[in-house]
Parts: sequence; C-alpha cells; structure tokens
Amino acid sequence: MFVFQEYSKKEDYVKGLFSIIPTLAVCERLVAMDDVVEVDIIGLFRKNALLLVLATVLMGAAAFGGSFLMPNEYTASTSMYVLVRNEENSASITQTELSSAQMVATDVVTIMTSDRVKNDVAEDMKLENLNGYKLNITNSTNTRMITLSVTGRDPELTAKVANAIVKDTSDVAIEVMDIKSVNVIDQATPPTAPSGPRHLMIGAVGAAAGFALAFAIAFMRDALDTRIRSGEDASSLIGVPVVGHFSKIESL
Repeated sequence: MFVFQEYSKKEDYVKGLFSIIPTLAVCERLVAMDDVVEVDIIGLFRKNALLLVLATVLMGAAAFGGSFLMPNEYTASTSMYVLVRNEENSASITQTELSSAQMVATDVVTIMTSDRVKNDVAEDMKLENLNGYKLNITNSTNTRMITLSVTGRDPELTAKVANAIVKDTSDVAIEVMDIKSVNVIDQATPPTAPSGPRHLMIGAVGAAAGFALAFAIAFMRDALDTRIRSGEDASSLIGVPVVGHFSKIESL
C-alpha cells in the first residue's frame, strides 16, 4: 500500500487510496471503519502529560488552599449505656433478654435522632434549631453501648448540645419505652482542636478532579480528531502495512 503523506481529512485520503490500491475489499474495509474511534491510552498520556500534570497540581493546590477559608468544625463525643428495667433486680440475664435489650438500644438511637428530641434541645438551649450541627451515632449490634458525636462550629456549644441530646433522649425513652434509664458513661467535653475541614483530603479530591477533567479534555480532543497524520495511522486504521510513501502532490 502507498500512502500520501499529508491529508487534512479522512475523506480526502479515501479518495486518493482508491487510485493506488486495486483491491476493492481493502477500500470497503476502510470506509466501513470510518466511524470507529480508537484511542491509544498510553500515547494519550504521553502527548498530554503536561496538561495532566498542570491540571492536577493547580486544582489540587487550589482546593487545598481554599479549604483554609472554610470555618473550623469541632466534634464533641459522649457515650451512654441503656439499662432495661428487668435487669434492675436480676442476678443473671438470659440470651433472650440480652437480645431484647439490644433491640431496645436500637430504638433509643431512633429516638435520639427524632424531631422531638432535636426540638426539645433547641428550645432548652435557646436555639432556633439544630440544623447547624451534625450528629453521628454509633451502636454496635452486640452491645447496648451508644456513642454520640456532635459536630459544630463552636466547641463549647457543641459539647453542651451533645450532653443535652443525651439527657433529653433518656427522658423521652423512659417516658415512651418504659426503660430504666440511659446512663451516661462519658460526658462530652469541649474539643481543644478542630476536627475539620480535612485539608489534605480536600486537596486530594481537588487533584483527582483536575486530573479527571484534563484527561476528559485530552480524550475528547484525541477521539474527535479524525485526521490521518502518518502512515502508521493509515496502517492501523485499515490493517494493511505501508510499503511506500508518495510526497505531497500539489494541484496542477
């Protein structure tokens, strides 16, 4: 197969190919593959290495720096234990009673996140609502221990909100579920260091987003470029080896 060195469009190359390749089957194969887009991923990385590196570094640095403009968050934690009434005077607890008590602890977690408890706490603390606070509750399936973590912007107020939620949850649970109590094991104390924002994680996410964006741009640019620039492009397109080249022929 002979290949003309320069063509601006694939259609022009097809026309020239018909005049120098006598085999009609090869020409039909070229036309049939006209809409197939093949992308060399490794070559794509090599050709766009600078773009990928710059986008990754710049967006990562921007996200990392921007995270310092975010307000600090503080997390206060408290833990509690659910005590069921039938355990009060019982010397031993059966497996059935233990399983039942664990289910009660799960119900206590539901009460803790209820609107009633949130509204009661907000009213007691003279707050409009608790929308500015994030609640994270951990309750293992094989224990009646419950851990509550509250995240907010003010360390002192965050600790008070956590302790108030536990107290109100205990009152509501005793009233609604007829349990003995929800005993506090560790009171929440004001945190001395912020728990967020996580600067490194935000920077890493920004870097990943920059890389993904740059790769998408490079991929689309390469995939939409249908020009044949070399004999290797022509050979890979139709599966026929290049045996020679013609120089560019100017129109007469």
